[in-house]
Amino acid sequence: MSPAPDERDRIRAAMDRILADTPEHSNGALTIVALAQEAQVPRNALTQRHLDLKNEFYEKVRARGATPDSEKRLRRQVTKLKELRAADAEELAGLRADVEALVGALHQVQMENRQLRQRLAAPDPAVRSLPTQPRPRAVRSRS
Repeated sequence: MSPAPDERDRIRAAMDRILADTPEHSNGALTIVALAQEAQVPRNALTQRHLDLKNEFYEKVRARGATPDSEKRLRRQVTKLKELRAADAEELAGLRADVEALVGALHQVQMENRQLRQRLAAPDPAVRSLPTQPRPRAVRSRS
């Protein structure tokens, strides 16, 4: 499908309307999607056929001191992701400390268990093993 003969003119007119804050067919956002909607052309007209107009639009947006909406959105997302990453790093540090403490406690219990078993195996043990409790049987429902 070939582009409409007036496609470039429609894109330029749409660019002027968006930059003048008078959009007719879009929400007026400073994005290529809004520009394509405003010009009533497919988005790929700007991303594939008329790259020079896309670049010109972004240059004009930056020249007027505005940041494109897509860039603002991405900056907010980057900020949020950095915050999440910092929170994850803090949680991970806490979990690592917990693992070290648990490994230490496990080692201590293993040492105590080994010492008790050695005392129990001695000829005259000062330690006496307690009888084990029978496990309770599972109660089956009667159907």
